Amino acid sequence: MSTRTPRERPSRRSLPRLIAAAGLIPAAAAALALFPASPLTEPGTGTAARSGPVPAPTPAAPLPSSRPVRVDIPGLGVSAPLVDLTLDSRRKLGVPDPAERNLAGWYRDGVTPGSPGNAVVVAHVDTPTGPAAFAGLDTLRPGATVDVRRADRTVATFRIYAIEEFEKDDFPSTRVYGPTKDAQLRLLTCGGVYDPAAGGYQSNVVAFARLMSVKPPEPGVPDKNGSHDS
Repeated sequence: MSTRTPRERPSRRSLPRLIAAAGLIPAAAAALALFPASPLTEPGTGTAARSGPVPAPTPAAPLPSSRPVRVDIPGLGVSAPLVDLTLDSRRKLGVPDPAERNLAGWYRDGVTPGSPGNAVVVAHVDTPTGPAAFAGLDTLRPGATVDVRRADRTVATFRIYAIEEFEKDDFPSTRVYGPTKDAQLRLLTCGGVYDPAAGGYQSNVVAFARLMSVKPPEPGVPDKNGSHDS
């Protein structure tokens, strides 16, 4: 939870916001059916986009399950280790330690990033001591990439196709957390007005991304059990 005072709150343009300690996942899987699904369209890229839509890049084939260990966002200069996050007794998703500025977390009871379905990664955007891992998330544009390094030593590269901000009292759970047939990723942080009397930041910023490529393990590098590729 942020310790900012209203006078200290950064401007909307200068710094994104902090994840509310109340959590990002409303409840168990049943909560995903509270809102109707809303399809997202992939934006075109390059000069062709000005004359009409262009086909979206072909997604990569999903990967077997493997725990994620680090998230890299080149467009933000971010490389943050990942910790496991679970739901608390109120069925709210926990957040990374607010004392650690360069730390992110993934919802371990969901799918692992790169596996079929929708993986969820969250991080603070500021802490009492300054900007945190997801500072600037709302400044990214469709086409930006996110690399997730996994325990099996593969690197799953996701392409962001939309970034949106939702008020917390009108959060589209199905759209954000709902199941997907391909391998997708959601990056979440907070946005909107910072109001201490109302519990902090009033919105969430969500980056929607799809698996686009996979870098295989490098030969000769030890795996998590200490063995080597031949």
